[in-house]
Amino acid sequence: MIIHDGYENLNLNSPVTTLGIFDGVHRGHMALLECLISRAKEELCESVVITFSPHPRIVLEQNGKDLAFLTTMDEKVELLEKKGIDHLVVIHFDIKFSKISACDFIKDILVEKIGTRHLIIGHNHHFGRRGEGDINTIQKCSESLGFKVEQVQGFSTEEGTISSSLIRDALLTGRLDEANKWLGYSYSVSGSVIEGRKIGRSIGFPTANIKPDSQNKLIPGYGVYAVEVRIDGTFFPGMLSIGSNPTVNSNRNFRSIEVHILNFDKNIYGKNITVRFRKRLRDEKKFDDLDQLTKQMSLDKEDTLRLLT
Repeated sequence: MIIHDGYENLNLNSPVTTLGIFDGVHRGHMALLECLISRAKEELCESVVITFSPHPRIVLEQNGKDLAFLTTMDEKVELLEKKGIDHLVVIHFDIKFSKISACDFIKDILVEKIGTRHLIIGHNHHFGRRGEGDINTIQKCSESLGFKVEQVQGFSTEEGTISSSLIRDALLTGRLDEANKWLGYSYSVSGSVIEGRKIGRSIGFPTANIKPDSQNKLIPGYGVYAVEVRIDGTFFPGMLSIGSNPTVNSNRNFRSIEVHILNFDKNIYGKNITVRFRKRLRDEKKFDDLDQLTKQMSLDKEDTLRLLT
């Protein structure tokens, strides 16, 4: 997959194109991407995905820094590349760009700059200034500009059409199994290992405290999880806690992300690691003392080993 920073000076041969944020690159996006690739093969041309960075909501909303998303741009690129896309065009999104009308975007960028001959869009796609562009806008423009338009329906479940917001809600409310099913893979978080208070070490369960790479990366809801930890390309089983550590901490506004890596004793301070969330074991709980906490962590370890080894 060739990655293009912006849409200037492209040399694409009348590609089949789609566009969107693609947060999570989940199963709901798959029908769209599979259609894109199929049509490109049928028409003997290249497939192009257009996305935007930073996320438009970060630019347009006052609380943009507090927003949380399923994927960073690096994760999105990796997932799209696995799908077999030929080109990814990343358009810088800012206030000036947000004021471009839907029709101007279609004419000046999709057609003239990128050379789109066939546009694939999702079932509820909106774009352009104030989201004014929809299937009706695109169809009107396509008639005068000479490109084809195809709309793909979303992937539905009993809970409704799969969407990034549906998955985000599942992760935040402890429904990891549902989130992973809708994603089509295990959710992950990457970050650097930082110094902690070393309480886990004192009770025989040393932990690596993780500082996420992105402040806008969604962190799943409080609880204890069975995870796989990638360190220098190798995966290890682990049990990860997200929460305020109520047994040893009275500050409810405090949040830590720390993982005990099973059968691992190397110094990894400063390293970047990735945790893949495989199973939610239990809610966070306040214990009467460290002995009770230690006994529960031993049970969590048994559950983790049974699930992951």
